[in-house]
Amino acid sequence: MVSDGSGGTTTPAPTTSTTPSPTPSTSPSPSPSSTPTPPPSTSAVYASPSGTDSNPGTLASPTSLTAALSKVAPGGVIYLRGGAYSYSSQITIDRTNNGTAGALKTIMPYGSEKPVLDFSSQSYNMSDVSLNNRGLQVDGSYWRIQGLEVKGAADNGVYVSGSNNVLDNLDVHHNRDTGVQLGRYASTAANSEWPANNTIKNTYSHDNYDPDNGEDADGFAAKLTVGQGNVFDGCISAYNTDDGWDLYTKSETGPIGAVTIKNSVAHHNGQTSDGNSTSNSDGNGYKLGGEKIAVNHVVINSVAYSNKKHGFTYNSNPGSIALTNNTSFNNGQSNFAFDAGTHVFTNNLSYKGSSSDKTSGTDVSSTNVWWKNNKSTNDKGLLATDADFVSLTPTLTRNADGSPNLGNFLKLAAGSDLLGAGTPSGTDIGHN
Repeated sequence: MVSDGSGGTTTPAPTTSTTPSPTPSTSPSPSPSSTPTPPPSTSAVYASPSGTDSNPGTLASPTSLTAALSKVAPGGVIYLRGGAYSYSSQITIDRTNNGTAGALKTIMPYGSEKPVLDFSSQSYNMSDVSLNNRGLQVDGSYWRIQGLEVKGAADNGVYVSGSNNVLDNLDVHHNRDTGVQLGRYASTAANSEWPANNTIKNTYSHDNYDPDNGEDADGFAAKLTVGQGNVFDGCISAYNTDDGWDLYTKSETGPIGAVTIKNSVAHHNGQTSDGNSTSNSDGNGYKLGGEKIAVNHVVINSVAYSNKKHGFTYNSNPGSIALTNNTSFNNGQSNFAFDAGTHVFTNNLSYKGSSSDKTSGTDVSSTNVWWKNNKSTNDKGLLATDADFVSLTPTLTRNADGSPNLGNFLKLAAGSDLLGAGTPSGTDIGHN
């Protein structure tokens, strides 16, 4: 969940002031050091930056990552030694290369070592971006990919078209399209083959920028062609030139499966940390639709702040999006922009947006505190002021498992009338 700072080891996190970071190189990495050194195992395959395809994949004689993908068995683990794995072409896990429900195939660091998949040498086709390579493409199913840094791809850093996969504690950054995207493996894929039941957990996606127009590089995207059951849990999206999350739908492909986002944070989207932006950059924290197609997404216990445009927006989705215990603060336009639809709002908190919230739908038990006409409003008279918060200064870090830790930022202060004012009885207003 989004932590309030009570316990847990923290590691440095994205710059959280309104001043962009001086250099992208200071961006943080996940903390694979929390992973114990694994014992030798007959199901383990070892790879290193200097490993060769012909090596057997033992600890003493590691193979290459590409060769390891075909060597690992269901239930087995590919342990990556630390260092830079530099590629000028895409790495693909084939659709026929799968684990099983009870025996995932896993890629993870060896002990506390830090492997980096670096695709910066991929060429970029400005005139036809569809020809650009992605970084790691997961067409297979039942894979777990944990603790890696992925950067510099000409397109998506990580693209998932398979199902029942887990991405855990990744640091995905400075790619030239969306950092982590879900979508079909090919235009010929039937709806039943769209990626489903994937979990993206405790992953940080930041500073992704598309050089052609700056309007496609989101932190996370589950859009256009995704199936049911995809979940983002404990993720951070920051300093991406377009949106933090993009759940766009198109009339040509129709509705996507409902996506769940929980315990997550979106901030400073609409520009990179060194200031790259374009007039086409949207800069929403959570963009939850497109082209007036109804999909009933779920957003729980998540935070948006200091994004260029809206914090949370329906983006023309006329369905019944369920938003529960979310906090939206100081975004460039509305904190909550839901102009139409039968959306369901419960225990949400909006404070100091530049424009009035639009909240078409149901205000469950009058438990939502909105920001309208430059002031706090609530049907029961609950009002938010600066005094309701321990701090309004961003202090976002990441816990050792990669989950976000907001510390005292946006935490309700003792004595706030928003504490315990939600539903069910005793539930606080805003994120917990």
